[in-house]
Amino acid sequence: MPKIPNWVFLILVALHFSAVRIDMMDIDATQYAEISREMAQSGDYLHLYDRGIDYLDKPPMLFWVSSASMKIFGVNNFGYKFPSILFAIWAMYAVYRLTRRMYNEETGRMAALILGTCQGMFLMTNDVRTDTILMSCVVTALWMIYEANIKRKSYWVLGGTLAIACGMMTKGPIALLVPAFCFGTDWLLKRQWKKIFNPYHIVDVILIAIFLIPMSIGLYQQFDMHPEKTVNGLQHVSGLRFFYWSQSFGRITGESPWDNGAPFEFLFVGMFWAFLPWMFLFVPALVLKVTELIKQKFKLQPQQEWITTGGFILSYIALGSSKYQLPHYIFVVFPLCAIMVAKLIADFAEGKYAGLLKVMKPLQAIASALIMIAALLTIVVVFPTATSGFMIVLWTIVFGIWLFMVIRKTKVKYFWLSVAAIIFANVFLTHHFYYNLLQYQLGSKLGKYIKEKRLDVNSLTQYKIDHPLNALHYYADKVIALDSNELQSGNYVLASYNGMADIKQQNIPYELLLEGDYFKCSELTPEFLNPQTRNKATQRFYFIRMK
Repeated sequence: MPKIPNWVFLILVALHFSAVRIDMMDIDATQYAEISREMAQSGDYLHLYDRGIDYLDKPPMLFWVSSASMKIFGVNNFGYKFPSILFAIWAMYAVYRLTRRMYNEETGRMAALILGTCQGMFLMTNDVRTDTILMSCVVTALWMIYEANIKRKSYWVLGGTLAIACGMMTKGPIALLVPAFCFGTDWLLKRQWKKIFNPYHIVDVILIAIFLIPMSIGLYQQFDMHPEKTVNGLQHVSGLRFFYWSQSFGRITGESPWDNGAPFEFLFVGMFWAFLPWMFLFVPALVLKVTELIKQKFKLQPQQEWITTGGFILSYIALGSSKYQLPHYIFVVFPLCAIMVAKLIADFAEGKYAGLLKVMKPLQAIASALIMIAALLTIVVVFPTATSGFMIVLWTIVFGIWLFMVIRKTKVKYFWLSVAAIIFANVFLTHHFYYNLLQYQLGSKLGKYIKEKRLDVNSLTQYKIDHPLNALHYYADKVIALDSNELQSGNYVLASYNGMADIKQQNIPYELLLEGDYFKCSELTPEFLNPQTRNKATQRFYFIRMK
């Protein structure tokens, strides 16, 4: 078993927190940041507005904590990202506590490190959405419910039910379903009928309902009391029904209009990058668990657990059955995956599955090497900038350290090679790739300029340019009305290359304030990633003031 020192966790925590240097990415993260900014400015914590318009999509938890952070740290990257990164770190701690309870100290520390080093976790602390808080709340609930099942103390019960409620106030009923799937399958396969039909569950449901009252009041006041409001093109919209049914279950029944045609295997395929470098260990861990259960004729021994495997399988079936899926939807069960991988590595250390281990060692080493090479390519191929020389030297140093680890004889070398590769690679992905990528985001670039120059821009005319500008309002620290009116004297105008050519042809006087290239950063293409063809993927913008 690998002995994981505390300094490894400190390095990992520092790397996750360093993501506050990177701008938020359109569309979701910047929209959530702007909603949080407006909430902090208005002081209205019960009702949600996006640029002054009623917002009905995500529950309020993310906006509550982010707006509170902005009150303290200001409207900036740190102000928005700080709470979510704290939740990510707490998720690692909750995984450690849960795994230590189910197995032992070493497996617990390993599970926490595996969760903290999967690529999806780095994505969550870079591109902050609701998934970080949801994942953290769910695994916290699992830990505290597990403790409460051993000895029902009031603080474990309150903590577990509050965590479920907070998860529901982050992304809906999935926060309740995952714990139900986890413990329900475990109790069922152990034939623990008393736990399934325990009358205390009624108390738990009542506590969750009580914790949900603030959100429910806000939804009722903002939507159910105002059937005349038009929300997403519809009237007579119930906010309560939307959050407790339509937004989640409606995507399975077909009631929800959201449908991107994602197949059932979509999320699992996405895990092959999102759960790197551990996905190649997770697949056999899952297969071994299922095979073991089949051999035992679907009956577990008291010392076995099916919380992780059953929770993953049923949660995946629920999420994969949705008619609308995005890759990050599966992140909620990554703590379960981390525990399963940690248990498999612990089994390897005890001499189990020797044949499988012989296959996994070189596979993990190859995957780790490819991760390091991919990081190098972002420096020398994708974004060869003025700082690339320093980055190449730094990469050479860390790659030398990684090679030293390859040569050196250590226990569970494949584990440490994977940890080192993913941490090293994300230093470059965060502070070189993402940093340079976000320089092409039009909304944040323009918003920062407006705020820095203290321009009195209350409205902005978009002239022959159609591009998401969610980031504009947050980084400008004000809601800017967007329109496509005719060019008028004194107007601030955001024009495309063709729009600017038209203005010049009409001999309309103007003052050029800012110009540059822009690209939709969330939709990377080979053409953009290649510097030789990037100018074909990007477009030119011009920010002017009409005279």
